[in-house]
Amino acid sequence: MFDIGFAELLVIGVLGLLVIGPERLPGTVRTVALWIGRLRRSFSDIRSEIEREVGADEIRRQLHNESVLASLKESKDQLNKEMSKAGEGLRDIENSIGQKQDTATDEKLESKNTPDTEEQSLAPAANEQAPNKQDPTS
Repeated sequence: MFDIGFAELLVIGVLGLLVIGPERLPGTVRTVALWIGRLRRSFSDIRSEIEREVGADEIRRQLHNESVLASLKESKDQLNKEMSKAGEGLRDIENSIGQKQDTATDEKLESKNTPDTEEQSLAPAANEQAPNKQDPTS
């Protein structure tokens, strides 16, 4: 804490001996030592309390960060669920459109493969007329 060497302590001791006197010096040294001990303890208590407060602040920050991360994860999960629901809905729409297109294509193919009703009604009449016609060469 303080940078006091042996020479400074010797000077302080000699001055104390001269000012206080040899009879009261031992009691004064004990009293000063007690006060220094109390100051050191109070400084160490204050330092440990500050460290605990700083540690508590760090713990609060960590808890806050964890709660923020938890809420972000919850939001992410909810968003993923909504996205999967939207994707399923989109796939259902694509499937229904594909089925309608397949049905329309099948209907077009069937209409091309089967003659129209007019053609069907004309075809027997044409077949009936053909035998009635006589070939001029015969």
